[in-house]
Amino acid sequence: MTVGKPAAKGLPEGADERLMIEAAQRDPLRFSDLYEQNLERVYAYVVRRVRDRDAAEDLTAEVFQKALANLPRFKWTGAPFAAWLFRIASNTIADRAKLAARETDISELKDPGASPINLEEVEQQAFLFRMVGTLPADQSRVIMMRFAEEKSIREIANAMQRSEGAVKQLQFRGLESLRARLGAEQSEQNG
Repeated sequence: MTVGKPAAKGLPEGADERLMIEAAQRDPLRFSDLYEQNLERVYAYVVRRVRDRDAAEDLTAEVFQKALANLPRFKWTGAPFAAWLFRIASNTIADRAKLAARETDISELKDPGASPINLEEVEQQAFLFRMVGTLPADQSRVIMMRFAEEKSIREIANAMQRSEGAVKQLQFRGLESLRARLGAEQSEQNG
């Protein structure tokens, strides 16, 4: 779907667009013709990638601002002007994503109080890992892979070259041993 004026009769395809670009390079007020011709295409390109209407509108405006600012450096190669705009849009979307990622990382670093460290919980986890380490090797490995690494039974079975049933049995026995040992530990602490 081409938005805008059709090419003048007798001119090769793209020649009209080239004339519009050259006119806009001489007089930035003529950029509006290129804007009108490509706005819908660029917006459609951006909205498919960001899936947020407000962000897509902001990004589309930014694309055309960058295009206008860099228009004097544009060199006609015969490729559609929209291809250049799509490249600007792609870079703008990537830049925005990188900025958002950096802001997220920075805000997490600036606000260490957002998730306070519970020393008692850390100590309990360390104790539990020590207990898992006392289990037979296969049971310990299954427990670590299942709960610390969050692997599925199938993934563990493949890694250990065992059947899924054997892995489930090792997990069951390991958890039973841990329950018994934790119960014994609590009895010693209370009694």
